[in-house]
Amino acid sequence: ADIPVIPDLEDVQEEDLAMQVAAPPSVQVNRVLTYHDLDKDLMKYAAFQTLDGEVDLKLLTKVLAPEQELREDDVSWDWDHLFTEVSSELVTEWDLGQSERED
Repeated sequence: ADIPVIPDLEDVQEEDLAMQVAAPPSVQVNRVLTYHDLDKDLMKYAAFQTLDGEVDLKLLTKVLAPEQELREDDVSWDWDHLFTEVSSELVTEWDLGQSERED
């Protein structure tokens, strides 16, 4: 008495709302400033050279390191190598401290 029935395609389309995808919302994306833009803005506008209109940041802005000095190559870390290196340095420092105490 339990005979499977193949549903009509029209019935499946009406019932299967889970397969329909809603259109994504449209969101306005603000442009992210680059380091170069920030550097130009920092030196260009006097408003960035004071904090809350009271603290003078001119001395700080004069000694900030340029972007080229802050860039580093991406280096992958190997946990075993890093652990061995740090523990070796700690043992060396500990040995130096022990020899200074003996002297």
